[in-house]
Amino acid sequence: MCGILAVFGCVDNSQAKRSRIIELSRRLRHRGPDWSGLHCHEDCYLAHQRLAIVDPASGDQPLYNENKTVVVTVNGEIYNHKALREKLKSHEFNTGSDCEVIAHLYEEYGEDFIDMLDGMFSFVLLDTRDKSFIAARDAIGITPLYMGWGLDGSVWFASEMKALSDDCERFVSFSPGHIYSSKTGELRRWYNPPWFLENIPSAPYDSLVLRQAFEKAVVKRLMTDVPFGVLLSGGLDSSLVAAVASRYMSDSEAACQWGSQLHTFCIGLRGSPDLKAAREVADYLGTRHHEFYFTVQEGLDALEEVIYHIETYDVTTIRASTPMFLMSRKIKSLGVKMVISGEGSDEIFGGYLYFHKAPNKEEFHQETCRKIKALHLYDCLRANKSTSAWGVEARVPFLDKEFINVAMAIDPEWKMIRSDLGRIEKWILRNAFDDDKNPYLPKHILYRQKEQFSDGVGYSWIDGLKDHANQQVTDSMLTNASFVYPENTPTTKEAYYYRTIFEKFFPKNAARSTVPGGPSVACSTAKAVEWDASWSKNLDPSGRAALGVHADAYEGALEVDNKTNAINGSPQKLQVEKTAAVALV
Repeated sequence: MCGILAVFGCVDNSQAKRSRIIELSRRLRHRGPDWSGLHCHEDCYLAHQRLAIVDPASGDQPLYNENKTVVVTVNGEIYNHKALREKLKSHEFNTGSDCEVIAHLYEEYGEDFIDMLDGMFSFVLLDTRDKSFIAARDAIGITPLYMGWGLDGSVWFASEMKALSDDCERFVSFSPGHIYSSKTGELRRWYNPPWFLENIPSAPYDSLVLRQAFEKAVVKRLMTDVPFGVLLSGGLDSSLVAAVASRYMSDSEAACQWGSQLHTFCIGLRGSPDLKAAREVADYLGTRHHEFYFTVQEGLDALEEVIYHIETYDVTTIRASTPMFLMSRKIKSLGVKMVISGEGSDEIFGGYLYFHKAPNKEEFHQETCRKIKALHLYDCLRANKSTSAWGVEARVPFLDKEFINVAMAIDPEWKMIRSDLGRIEKWILRNAFDDDKNPYLPKHILYRQKEQFSDGVGYSWIDGLKDHANQQVTDSMLTNASFVYPENTPTTKEAYYYRTIFEKFFPKNAARSTVPGGPSVACSTAKAVEWDASWSKNLDPSGRAALGVHADAYEGALEVDNKTNAINGSPQKLQVEKTAAVALV
Protein backbone atom coordinates (compact mmCIF):
# COMPACT_ATOMS: atom_id res chain seq x y z
CA MET A 1 0.00 0.00 0.00
CA CYS A 2 1.00 3.58 -0.63
CA GLY A 3 -0.18 6.89 0.77
CA ILE A 4 -1.63 9.58 -1.47
CA LEU A 5 -2.54 13.22 -0.83
CA ALA A 6 -3.90 15.64 -3.42
CA VAL A 7 -5.05 19.26 -3.06
CA PHE A 8 -6.71 21.40 -5.73
CA GLY A 9 -7.62 25.08 -5.78
CA CYS A 10 -5.49 26.41 -2.94
CA VAL A 11 -5.65 30.18 -2.55
CA ASP A 12 -2.14 30.10 -1.12
CA ASN A 13 0.39 28.45 -3.44
CA SER A 14 3.50 29.80 -1.74
CA GLN A 15 6.56 27.85 -0.61
CA ALA A 16 4.96 27.68 2.82
CA LYS A 17 1.97 25.85 1.33
CA ARG A 18 4.26 23.39 -0.42
CA SER A 19 5.99 22.74 2.88
CA ARG A 20 2.63 22.19 4.54
CA ILE A 21 1.60 19.64 1.88
CA ILE A 22 4.86 17.79 2.42
CA GLU A 23 4.27 17.83 6.18
CA LEU A 24 0.75 16.42 5.80
CA SER A 25 1.91 13.80 3.30
CA ARG A 26 4.53 12.73 5.81
CA ARG A 27 1.69 11.63 8.11
CA LEU A 28 1.11 8.85 5.57
CA ARG A 29 4.72 7.70 5.36
CA HIS A 30 3.99 4.52 7.34
CA ARG A 31 1.95 3.41 4.30
CA GLY A 32 4.84 4.05 1.91
CA PRO A 33 8.26 4.23 3.55
CA ASP A 34 10.24 3.52 0.36
CA TRP A 35 10.08 6.92 -1.40
CA SER A 36 8.28 10.26 -1.45
CA GLY A 37 7.12 12.31 -4.42
CA LEU A 38 5.35 15.63 -5.01
CA HIS A 39 4.08 17.30 -8.18
CA CYS A 40 3.01 20.96 -8.10
CA HIS A 41 1.10 22.70 -10.88
CA GLU A 42 -0.01 26.22 -10.03
CA ASP A 43 -2.50 25.75 -7.15
CA CYS A 44 -2.63 21.93 -7.46
CA TYR A 45 -0.54 19.43 -5.50
CA LEU A 46 -0.25 15.65 -5.87
CA ALA A 47 1.86 13.91 -3.21
CA HIS A 48 2.81 10.27 -2.83
CA GLN A 49 4.41 8.01 -0.24
CA ARG A 50 5.51 4.82 -1.96
CA LEU A 51 5.54 1.19 -0.89
CA ALA A 52 7.44 -0.43 -3.76
CA ILE A 53 5.87 -3.79 -4.70
CA VAL A 54 5.97 -3.87 -8.51
CA ASP A 55 8.98 -2.37 -10.31
CA PRO A 56 10.72 -1.09 -7.16
CA ALA A 57 13.56 0.43 -9.21
CA SER A 58 11.72 2.82 -11.51
CA GLY A 59 8.08 3.03 -10.45
CA ASP A 60 8.27 6.10 -8.21
CA GLN A 61 5.22 8.37 -8.17
CA PRO A 62 3.50 10.59 -9.16
CA LEU A 63 3.33 8.99 -12.62
CA TYR A 64 2.86 10.72 -15.98
CA ASN A 65 1.86 10.30 -19.59
CA GLU A 66 4.45 10.85 -22.34
CA ASN A 67 4.57 14.65 -22.21
CA LYS A 68 3.69 14.96 -18.50
CA THR A 69 0.43 16.79 -19.11
CA VAL A 70 -1.41 14.06 -17.20
CA VAL A 71 -0.29 13.39 -13.62
CA VAL A 72 -1.56 10.62 -11.34
CA THR A 73 -0.91 9.53 -7.77
CA VAL A 74 -2.08 5.99 -7.02
CA ASN A 75 -2.48 3.68 -4.06
CA GLY A 76 -3.07 0.10 -5.14
CA GLU A 77 -2.29 -2.67 -7.60
CA ILE A 78 -3.59 -3.12 -11.15
CA TYR A 79 -3.41 -6.87 -11.77
CA ASN A 80 -4.28 -6.69 -15.48
CA HIS A 81 -1.80 -3.93 -16.31
CA LYS A 82 0.06 -6.08 -18.84
CA ALA A 83 -3.14 -6.81 -20.78
CA LEU A 84 -4.05 -3.13 -20.67
CA ARG A 85 -0.62 -2.17 -22.04
CA GLU A 86 -1.39 -4.35 -25.06
CA LYS A 87 -4.38 -2.08 -25.76
CA LEU A 88 -2.15 0.98 -25.49
CA LYS A 89 0.62 0.09 -27.95
CA SER A 90 0.64 3.58 -29.40
CA HIS A 91 1.62 4.93 -25.98
CA GLU A 92 5.14 5.17 -24.61
CA PHE A 93 5.58 3.93 -21.06
CA ASN A 94 8.27 5.35 -18.80
CA THR A 95 8.27 2.71 -16.04
CA GLY A 96 7.34 -0.89 -15.33
CA SER A 97 4.82 0.21 -12.70
CA ASP A 98 1.42 -1.45 -12.92
CA CYS A 99 -0.18 1.91 -12.07
CA GLU A 100 1.23 3.86 -15.01
CA VAL A 101 -1.50 2.48 -17.27
CA ILE A 102 -3.99 4.81 -15.52
CA ALA A 103 -2.43 7.95 -17.03
CA HIS A 104 -2.45 6.44 -20.53
CA LEU A 105 -5.95 5.00 -20.22
CA TYR A 106 -7.18 8.48 -19.37
CA GLU A 107 -5.46 9.85 -22.48
CA GLU A 108 -7.10 7.17 -24.61
CA TYR A 109 -10.59 6.92 -23.11
CA GLY A 110 -11.15 10.03 -21.01
CA GLU A 111 -12.95 9.45 -17.74
CA ASP A 112 -14.69 6.25 -18.85
CA PHE A 113 -11.92 3.73 -18.24
CA ILE A 114 -12.28 2.87 -14.54
CA ASP A 115 -14.20 -0.37 -15.07
CA MET A 116 -11.33 -1.60 -17.26
CA LEU A 117 -9.08 -1.78 -14.19
CA ASP A 118 -8.82 -5.14 -12.45
CA GLY A 119 -7.36 -4.51 -9.05
CA MET A 120 -7.56 -2.53 -5.84
CA PHE A 121 -6.93 1.17 -6.11
CA SER A 122 -7.55 4.72 -5.05
CA PHE A 123 -6.13 7.39 -7.31
CA VAL A 124 -6.26 11.09 -8.11
CA LEU A 125 -5.45 12.32 -11.63
CA LEU A 126 -4.75 15.87 -12.82
CA ASP A 127 -5.04 16.97 -16.45
CA THR A 128 -2.82 20.04 -16.55
CA ARG A 129 -4.16 21.06 -19.97
CA ASP A 130 -7.40 22.33 -18.45
CA LYS A 131 -6.67 21.82 -14.72
CA SER A 132 -9.51 19.30 -14.46
CA PHE A 133 -9.10 16.36 -12.12
CA ILE A 134 -10.72 13.06 -11.23
CA ALA A 135 -10.54 10.76 -8.21
CA ALA A 136 -11.70 7.16 -8.06
CA ARG A 137 -11.88 4.24 -5.63
CA ASP A 138 -12.00 0.53 -6.34
CA ALA A 139 -15.26 -1.41 -6.52
CA ILE A 140 -15.46 -2.61 -2.91
CA GLY A 141 -13.26 -0.09 -1.15
CA ILE A 142 -10.29 -2.34 -0.43
CA THR A 143 -8.04 0.70 -0.47
CA PRO A 144 -9.06 3.70 1.67
CA LEU A 145 -9.79 7.17 0.34
CA TYR A 146 -11.16 10.32 1.95
CA MET A 147 -12.36 13.56 0.40
CA GLY A 148 -12.30 16.94 2.14
CA TRP A 149 -12.97 20.63 1.64
CA GLY A 150 -11.01 23.62 2.92
CA LEU A 151 -12.42 26.99 3.94
CA ASP A 152 -10.61 28.54 0.97
CA GLY A 153 -12.65 26.43 -1.46
CA SER A 154 -9.92 23.86 -1.97
CA VAL A 155 -10.71 20.18 -2.58
CA TRP A 156 -8.61 17.50 -0.88
CA PHE A 157 -8.11 13.75 -1.20
CA ALA A 158 -6.06 11.44 1.02
CA SER A 159 -5.57 7.78 1.85
CA GLU A 160 -6.20 8.43 5.55
CA MET A 161 -8.12 11.18 7.27
CA LYS A 162 -5.18 12.07 9.51
CA ALA A 163 -3.80 13.97 6.50
CA LEU A 164 -7.03 15.99 6.21
CA SER A 165 -8.29 16.42 9.76
CA ASP A 166 -6.39 19.63 10.57
CA ASP A 167 -6.67 21.52 7.29
CA CYS A 168 -10.14 20.56 6.06
CA GLU A 169 -13.32 22.03 7.47
CA ARG A 170 -15.19 18.88 6.46
CA PHE A 171 -14.17 15.47 5.14
CA VAL A 172 -15.93 12.21 4.32
CA SER A 173 -15.12 8.66 3.32
CA PHE A 174 -15.03 8.48 -0.48
CA SER A 175 -17.66 5.99 -1.68
CA PRO A 176 -16.32 2.72 -3.15
CA GLY A 177 -17.04 2.10 -6.81
CA HIS A 178 -17.35 5.83 -7.51
CA ILE A 179 -15.50 8.48 -9.50
CA TYR A 180 -15.43 12.22 -8.79
CA SER A 181 -15.00 14.60 -11.70
CA SER A 182 -14.18 18.27 -11.26
CA LYS A 183 -15.91 18.94 -14.56
CA THR A 184 -19.30 18.09 -13.03
CA GLY A 185 -18.42 18.57 -9.37
CA GLU A 186 -20.22 15.31 -8.61
CA LEU A 187 -19.61 11.73 -7.63
CA ARG A 188 -21.00 9.05 -9.91
CA ARG A 189 -21.00 5.28 -9.57
CA TRP A 190 -18.82 3.47 -12.10
CA TYR A 191 -19.27 -0.01 -10.57
CA ASN A 192 -22.74 -1.37 -11.30
CA PRO A 193 -22.78 -5.17 -10.87
CA PRO A 194 -26.05 -7.12 -11.04
CA TRP A 195 -25.99 -7.96 -7.31
CA PHE A 196 -25.91 -4.30 -6.28
CA LEU A 197 -29.68 -3.94 -6.77
CA GLU A 198 -30.18 -6.89 -4.38
CA ASN A 199 -32.45 -8.74 -6.79
CA ILE A 200 -32.54 -12.46 -6.01
CA PRO A 201 -30.29 -14.42 -8.44
CA SER A 202 -31.20 -17.80 -9.87
CA ALA A 203 -28.02 -19.28 -11.42
CA PRO A 204 -27.43 -22.93 -10.46
CA TYR A 205 -24.52 -23.81 -8.22
CA ASP A 206 -21.53 -25.21 -10.13
CA SER A 207 -18.75 -26.16 -7.71
CA LEU A 208 -16.09 -26.30 -10.44
CA VAL A 209 -16.91 -22.82 -11.77
CA LEU A 210 -16.73 -21.39 -8.26
CA ARG A 211 -13.44 -23.13 -7.53
CA GLN A 212 -11.81 -22.01 -10.77
CA ALA A 213 -12.94 -18.42 -10.25
CA PHE A 214 -11.32 -18.33 -6.82
CA GLU A 215 -8.12 -19.99 -8.03
CA LYS A 216 -7.84 -17.36 -10.75
CA ALA A 217 -8.36 -14.61 -8.17
CA VAL A 218 -5.55 -15.95 -5.98
CA VAL A 219 -3.11 -16.53 -8.83
CA LYS A 220 -3.40 -12.98 -10.20
CA ARG A 221 -2.46 -11.69 -6.72
CA LEU A 222 0.89 -13.47 -6.87
CA MET A 223 2.08 -10.52 -9.00
CA THR A 224 4.99 -9.08 -6.99
CA ASP A 225 8.65 -8.12 -7.16
CA VAL A 226 9.14 -8.34 -3.37
CA PRO A 227 8.92 -11.09 -0.70
CA PHE A 228 5.38 -12.03 0.30
CA GLY A 229 3.29 -14.56 2.20
CA VAL A 230 -0.21 -15.53 3.32
CA LEU A 231 -1.97 -14.65 6.57
CA LEU A 232 -3.06 -18.05 7.86
CA SER A 233 -5.46 -18.26 10.80
CA GLY A 234 -6.33 -21.92 10.20
CA GLY A 235 -9.94 -21.03 9.40
CA LEU A 236 -11.56 -21.92 6.11
CA ASP A 237 -10.93 -18.69 4.20
CA SER A 238 -7.25 -18.11 4.94
CA SER A 239 -6.57 -21.84 4.60
CA LEU A 240 -8.07 -21.88 1.10
CA VAL A 241 -5.99 -18.85 0.13
CA ALA A 242 -2.85 -20.63 1.38
CA ALA A 243 -3.80 -23.91 -0.29
CA VAL A 244 -4.38 -22.33 -3.70
CA ALA A 245 -1.32 -20.06 -3.48
CA SER A 246 0.84 -23.00 -2.47
CA ARG A 247 -0.50 -25.14 -5.30
CA TYR A 248 0.21 -22.53 -8.00
CA MET A 249 3.30 -20.95 -6.48
CA SER A 250 5.86 -22.87 -8.54
CA ASP A 251 4.30 -21.63 -11.80
CA SER A 252 4.31 -17.95 -10.79
CA GLU A 253 6.83 -15.27 -11.69
CA ALA A 254 7.31 -14.65 -7.98
CA ALA A 255 8.74 -18.16 -7.55
CA CYS A 256 11.60 -17.27 -9.91
CA GLN A 257 12.71 -14.53 -7.51
CA TRP A 258 11.71 -15.84 -4.08
CA GLY A 259 11.47 -19.62 -4.40
CA SER A 260 8.50 -21.94 -4.58
CA GLN A 261 7.92 -22.46 -0.84
CA LEU A 262 5.11 -20.26 0.43
CA HIS A 263 5.54 -18.33 3.69
CA THR A 264 2.56 -18.26 6.07
CA PHE A 265 1.97 -16.18 9.18
CA CYS A 266 -0.28 -16.54 12.22
CA ILE A 267 -0.69 -14.73 15.55
CA GLY A 268 -2.53 -15.53 18.75
CA LEU A 269 -2.43 -15.88 22.48
CA ARG A 270 -0.62 -19.06 23.46
CA GLY A 271 -3.01 -21.99 23.20
CA SER A 272 -5.48 -20.13 20.97
CA PRO A 273 -7.68 -21.96 18.41
CA ASP A 274 -6.07 -20.19 15.44
CA LEU A 275 -2.49 -21.12 16.32
CA LYS A 276 -3.25 -24.82 16.53
CA ALA A 277 -5.32 -24.93 13.35
CA ALA A 278 -2.88 -22.77 11.36
CA ARG A 279 0.06 -24.95 12.35
CA GLU A 280 -1.81 -28.03 11.15
CA VAL A 281 -2.68 -26.42 7.81
CA ALA A 282 0.88 -25.19 7.31
CA ASP A 283 2.27 -28.67 7.99
CA TYR A 284 -0.23 -30.17 5.56
CA LEU A 285 0.64 -27.67 2.80
CA GLY A 286 4.38 -27.68 3.50
CA THR A 287 4.65 -23.91 3.92
CA ARG A 288 7.39 -22.11 5.80
CA HIS A 289 5.26 -21.15 8.77
CA HIS A 290 5.89 -18.25 11.15
CA GLU A 291 3.98 -18.32 14.43
CA PHE A 292 3.79 -15.17 16.54
CA TYR A 293 2.46 -14.72 20.06
CA PHE A 294 1.14 -11.77 21.98
CA THR A 295 -0.18 -11.27 25.48
CA VAL A 296 -3.37 -9.51 26.48
CA GLN A 297 -1.26 -6.77 28.08
CA GLU A 298 0.73 -6.23 24.88
CA GLY A 299 -2.54 -5.84 23.01
CA LEU A 300 -3.87 -3.38 25.56
CA ASP A 301 -0.65 -1.36 25.39
CA ALA A 302 -1.04 -1.05 21.61
CA LEU A 303 -4.67 0.12 21.61
CA GLU A 304 -4.04 3.85 21.29
CA GLU A 305 -1.63 3.36 18.41
CA VAL A 306 -4.04 0.94 16.73
CA ILE A 307 -6.96 3.39 16.92
CA TYR A 308 -4.77 6.20 15.58
CA HIS A 309 -3.86 4.09 12.55
CA ILE A 310 -7.22 2.46 11.75
CA GLU A 311 -9.21 5.66 12.38
CA THR A 312 -12.35 4.12 13.83
CA TYR A 313 -14.04 3.47 17.16
CA ASP A 314 -16.03 0.47 15.94
CA VAL A 315 -15.69 -2.25 18.58
CA THR A 316 -15.28 -5.36 16.46
CA THR A 317 -12.85 -3.60 14.11
CA ILE A 318 -10.60 -2.59 17.00
CA ARG A 319 -10.77 -6.06 18.55
CA ALA A 320 -9.58 -7.68 15.34
CA SER A 321 -7.20 -4.91 14.24
CA THR A 322 -4.99 -5.11 17.30
CA PRO A 323 -3.57 -8.62 16.75
CA MET A 324 -3.34 -7.92 13.01
CA PHE A 325 -1.42 -4.71 13.76
CA LEU A 326 1.01 -6.59 16.02
CA MET A 327 1.45 -9.39 13.49
CA SER A 328 2.15 -6.92 10.67
CA ARG A 329 5.03 -5.45 12.64
CA LYS A 330 6.55 -8.90 13.02
CA ILE A 331 6.01 -9.66 9.34
CA LYS A 332 7.73 -6.46 8.26
CA SER A 333 10.71 -7.28 10.49
CA LEU A 334 11.22 -10.40 8.35
CA GLY A 335 11.54 -8.29 5.20
CA VAL A 336 8.10 -9.17 3.85
CA LYS A 337 6.15 -6.34 2.20
CA MET A 338 3.02 -8.03 0.84
CA VAL A 339 0.55 -10.56 2.24
CA ILE A 340 -2.56 -12.25 0.88
CA SER A 341 -5.52 -12.49 3.22
CA GLY A 342 -9.00 -14.04 3.42
CA GLU A 343 -11.29 -11.06 4.01
CA GLY A 344 -14.65 -10.92 2.22
CA SER A 345 -15.70 -14.56 2.15
CA ASP A 346 -18.10 -14.30 5.09
CA GLU A 347 -19.93 -11.40 3.49
CA ILE A 348 -20.26 -13.12 0.12
CA PHE A 349 -21.30 -16.54 1.39
CA GLY A 350 -23.12 -15.65 4.62
CA GLY A 351 -20.39 -17.13 6.77
CA TYR A 352 -21.11 -15.30 10.00
CA LEU A 353 -22.88 -17.49 12.49
CA TYR A 354 -25.95 -15.27 12.70
CA PHE A 355 -26.80 -16.36 9.15
CA HIS A 356 -28.03 -19.61 10.72
CA LYS A 357 -31.16 -17.65 11.62
CA ALA A 358 -31.86 -16.20 8.17
CA PRO A 359 -35.60 -16.80 7.65
CA ASN A 360 -35.48 -17.32 3.89
CA LYS A 361 -33.18 -17.08 0.89
CA GLU A 362 -34.38 -13.59 -0.02
CA GLU A 363 -33.33 -12.09 3.31
CA PHE A 364 -30.15 -14.16 3.28
CA HIS A 365 -29.13 -12.73 -0.09
CA GLN A 366 -30.09 -9.15 0.77
CA GLU A 367 -28.03 -9.34 3.96
CA THR A 368 -24.96 -10.53 2.00
CA CYS A 369 -25.43 -7.57 -0.35
CA ARG A 370 -25.62 -5.16 2.59
CA LYS A 371 -22.51 -6.72 4.12
CA ILE A 372 -20.47 -6.41 0.92
CA LYS A 373 -21.52 -2.78 0.47
CA ALA A 374 -20.31 -1.99 4.01
CA LEU A 375 -16.98 -3.82 3.81
CA HIS A 376 -15.02 -0.60 3.28
CA LEU A 377 -16.12 0.55 6.74
CA TYR A 378 -15.12 -2.64 8.52
CA ASP A 379 -12.96 -5.55 7.32
CA CYS A 380 -11.38 -3.74 4.35
CA LEU A 381 -10.52 -0.82 6.60
CA ARG A 382 -9.03 -3.18 9.21
CA ALA A 383 -7.03 -5.30 6.78
CA ASN A 384 -5.64 -2.30 4.93
CA LYS A 385 -4.80 0.07 7.76
CA SER A 386 -3.57 -2.55 10.26
CA THR A 387 -1.01 -3.80 7.77
CA SER A 388 -0.21 -0.43 6.19
CA ALA A 389 0.70 0.90 9.63
CA TRP A 390 3.96 -1.04 9.19
CA GLY A 391 4.41 -0.69 5.42
CA VAL A 392 2.85 -4.05 4.50
CA GLU A 393 0.31 -4.48 1.69
CA ALA A 394 -2.68 -6.81 2.10
CA ARG A 395 -4.38 -8.35 -0.94
CA VAL A 396 -7.81 -9.98 -0.76
CA PRO A 397 -8.72 -12.48 -3.52
CA PHE A 398 -12.26 -13.09 -2.23
CA LEU A 399 -13.02 -9.48 -3.22
CA ASP A 400 -11.93 -9.98 -6.82
CA LYS A 401 -14.59 -8.39 -9.06
CA GLU A 402 -14.96 -11.43 -11.29
CA PHE A 403 -15.15 -13.83 -8.35
CA ILE A 404 -17.82 -11.73 -6.63
CA ASN A 405 -19.89 -11.75 -9.81
CA VAL A 406 -19.72 -15.54 -9.99
CA ALA A 407 -20.49 -16.09 -6.30
CA MET A 408 -23.28 -13.52 -6.06
CA ALA A 409 -25.06 -14.89 -9.15
CA ILE A 410 -25.69 -18.25 -7.44
CA ASP A 411 -29.23 -18.94 -6.22
CA PRO A 412 -28.97 -18.11 -2.49
CA GLU A 413 -30.90 -21.26 -1.65
CA TRP A 414 -27.53 -23.01 -2.04
CA LYS A 415 -25.96 -20.67 0.54
CA MET A 416 -28.65 -21.22 3.14
CA ILE A 417 -27.52 -23.11 6.25
CA ARG A 418 -29.48 -26.37 6.27
CA SER A 419 -28.68 -28.77 9.09
CA ASP A 420 -31.22 -31.22 7.66
CA LEU A 421 -29.07 -31.46 4.53
CA GLY A 422 -25.73 -31.34 6.36
CA ARG A 423 -24.93 -27.83 5.14
CA ILE A 424 -23.07 -25.60 7.58
CA GLU A 425 -22.16 -21.98 6.91
CA LYS A 426 -20.30 -21.44 3.59
CA TRP A 427 -21.12 -24.98 2.52
CA ILE A 428 -20.94 -24.16 -1.20
CA LEU A 429 -17.38 -22.87 -0.80
CA ARG A 430 -16.30 -25.82 1.32
CA ASN A 431 -17.88 -28.26 -1.13
CA ALA A 432 -16.15 -26.60 -4.09
CA PHE A 433 -12.76 -27.48 -2.60
CA ASP A 434 -13.71 -30.88 -1.21
CA ASP A 435 -11.65 -32.92 -3.65
CA ASP A 436 -10.93 -36.48 -2.49
CA LYS A 437 -8.59 -37.21 -5.42
CA ASN A 438 -6.44 -34.10 -5.02
CA PRO A 439 -7.37 -32.61 -1.64
CA TYR A 440 -6.71 -28.97 -0.88
CA LEU A 441 -7.12 -29.26 2.90
CA PRO A 442 -7.79 -31.83 5.63
CA LYS A 443 -11.53 -32.47 5.99
CA HIS A 444 -11.80 -31.19 9.55
CA ILE A 445 -10.16 -27.91 8.56
CA LEU A 446 -12.33 -27.61 5.47
CA TYR A 447 -15.40 -27.97 7.69
CA ARG A 448 -14.17 -26.08 10.77
CA GLN A 449 -16.76 -23.79 12.40
CA LYS A 450 -16.46 -20.09 11.70
CA GLU A 451 -14.27 -18.12 14.10
CA GLN A 452 -14.04 -14.34 13.89
CA PHE A 453 -10.40 -13.25 13.95
CA SER A 454 -10.79 -11.44 17.27
CA ASP A 455 -12.17 -14.69 18.79
CA GLY A 456 -9.80 -17.11 17.10
CA VAL A 457 -6.63 -15.43 18.38
CA GLY A 458 -7.79 -16.47 21.87
CA TYR A 459 -11.09 -15.95 23.66
CA SER A 460 -9.37 -14.29 26.62
CA TRP A 461 -8.37 -11.42 24.30
CA ILE A 462 -11.92 -10.07 24.12
CA ASP A 463 -12.53 -10.86 27.78
CA GLY A 464 -9.35 -8.95 28.64
CA LEU A 465 -10.48 -5.95 26.60
CA LYS A 466 -13.80 -5.85 28.42
CA ASP A 467 -12.16 -6.16 31.82
CA HIS A 468 -9.72 -3.36 31.00
CA ALA A 469 -12.53 -1.08 29.77
CA ASN A 470 -14.51 -1.76 32.94
CA GLN A 471 -11.58 -0.43 34.93
CA GLN A 472 -11.30 2.72 32.80
CA VAL A 473 -14.98 3.65 32.45
CA THR A 474 -17.22 4.23 35.46
CA ASP A 475 -20.93 3.47 35.67
CA SER A 476 -21.75 7.18 35.74
CA MET A 477 -19.70 7.77 32.58
CA LEU A 478 -21.73 5.16 30.72
CA THR A 479 -24.99 6.44 32.19
CA ASN A 480 -24.31 9.89 30.74
CA ALA A 481 -22.84 8.65 27.47
CA SER A 482 -25.75 9.98 25.40
CA PHE A 483 -25.01 13.51 26.58
CA VAL A 484 -21.26 13.32 25.96
CA TYR A 485 -21.53 11.40 22.67
CA PRO A 486 -24.99 12.07 21.19
CA GLU A 487 -23.92 10.68 17.82
CA ASN A 488 -23.32 6.91 17.74
CA THR A 489 -23.68 6.76 21.52
CA PRO A 490 -21.55 3.95 22.98
CA THR A 491 -23.68 1.30 24.69
CA THR A 492 -20.93 -0.57 26.55
CA LYS A 493 -17.92 0.44 28.59
CA GLU A 494 -15.66 -1.10 25.96
CA ALA A 495 -17.21 1.05 23.23
CA TYR A 496 -17.01 4.12 25.46
CA TYR A 497 -13.31 3.52 26.12
CA TYR A 498 -12.48 3.23 22.41
CA ARG A 499 -14.48 6.37 21.69
CA THR A 500 -12.46 8.44 24.17
CA ILE A 501 -9.22 7.36 22.50
CA PHE A 502 -10.58 8.10 19.03
CA GLU A 503 -11.79 11.58 20.04
CA LYS A 504 -8.35 12.41 21.39
CA PHE A 505 -6.81 11.91 17.93
CA PHE A 506 -9.79 12.99 15.79
CA PRO A 507 -11.94 15.52 17.67
CA LYS A 508 -13.89 16.96 14.70
CA ASN A 509 -17.50 16.08 13.96
CA ALA A 510 -16.46 15.09 10.45
CA ALA A 511 -14.17 12.39 11.84
CA ARG A 512 -16.73 10.73 14.10
CA SER A 513 -19.26 10.76 11.26
CA THR A 514 -17.04 8.51 9.14
CA VAL A 515 -17.68 5.63 11.59
CA PRO A 516 -20.90 3.60 11.18
CA GLY A 517 -23.22 2.80 14.06
CA GLY A 518 -26.32 0.80 14.88
CA PRO A 519 -27.07 -2.47 16.69
CA SER A 520 -25.20 -5.63 15.75
CA VAL A 521 -24.88 -9.20 16.94
CA ALA A 522 -21.98 -11.38 15.78
CA CYS A 523 -21.16 -8.76 13.07
CA SER A 524 -24.69 -8.56 11.66
CA THR A 525 -26.24 -5.46 10.15
CA ALA A 526 -28.98 -3.76 12.16
CA LYS A 527 -31.59 -5.30 9.85
CA ALA A 528 -30.47 -8.86 10.59
CA VAL A 529 -30.83 -8.35 14.35
CA GLU A 530 -34.57 -8.69 13.67
CA TRP A 531 -34.10 -12.35 12.74
CA ASP A 532 -34.04 -13.48 16.38
CA ALA A 533 -35.82 -11.63 19.20
CA SER A 534 -33.24 -12.74 21.78
CA TRP A 535 -30.42 -11.01 19.91
CA SER A 536 -31.71 -7.54 20.71
CA LYS A 537 -30.73 -8.27 24.32
CA ASN A 538 -27.27 -9.52 23.39
CA LEU A 539 -25.75 -6.89 21.13
CA ASP A 540 -22.11 -7.95 20.99
CA PRO A 541 -20.09 -8.26 17.76
CA SER A 542 -18.28 -11.44 18.90
CA GLY A 543 -19.20 -14.66 17.14
CA ARG A 544 -19.88 -16.12 20.58
CA ALA A 545 -22.87 -13.79 20.84
CA ALA A 546 -24.69 -16.03 18.35
CA LEU A 547 -26.54 -17.87 21.09
CA GLY A 548 -27.45 -21.41 20.20
CA VAL A 549 -25.09 -21.45 17.21
CA HIS A 550 -21.47 -21.07 18.33
CA ALA A 551 -20.04 -24.08 20.16
CA ASP A 552 -18.72 -21.75 22.89
CA ALA A 553 -21.53 -19.20 22.90
CA TYR A 554 -22.16 -16.89 25.81
CA GLU A 555 -24.40 -18.73 28.27
CA GLY A 556 -27.50 -17.62 30.06
CA ALA A 557 -29.75 -14.63 29.89
CA LEU A 558 -28.24 -11.19 29.87
CA GLU A 559 -29.02 -9.16 32.95
CA VAL A 560 -30.02 -5.58 32.41
CA ASP A 561 -28.92 -3.08 35.02
CA ASN A 562 -32.25 -1.49 35.94
CA LYS A 563 -30.53 1.52 37.42
CA THR A 564 -28.75 2.34 34.18
CA ASN A 565 -31.83 1.54 32.11
CA ALA A 566 -33.95 3.95 34.15
CA ILE A 567 -32.07 6.98 32.83
CA ASN A 568 -33.83 8.42 29.79
CA GLY A 569 -31.80 8.16 26.64
CA SER A 570 -29.05 6.11 28.25
CA PRO A 571 -27.90 2.74 26.90
CA GLN A 572 -28.59 -0.55 28.54
CA LYS A 573 -25.66 -1.95 30.45
CA LEU A 574 -25.19 -5.57 29.54
CA GLN A 575 -23.64 -8.05 31.94
CA VAL A 576 -22.64 -11.28 30.29
CA GLU A 577 -21.96 -14.64 31.89
CA LYS A 578 -19.48 -16.51 29.72
CA THR A 579 -18.43 -20.09 29.46
CA ALA A 580 -14.82 -21.05 29.97
CA ALA A 581 -12.76 -20.57 26.84
CA VAL A 582 -12.60 -23.92 25.06
CA ALA A 583 -10.54 -24.15 21.89
CA LEU A 584 -12.34 -25.53 18.87
CA VAL A 585 -10.68 -28.34 16.97
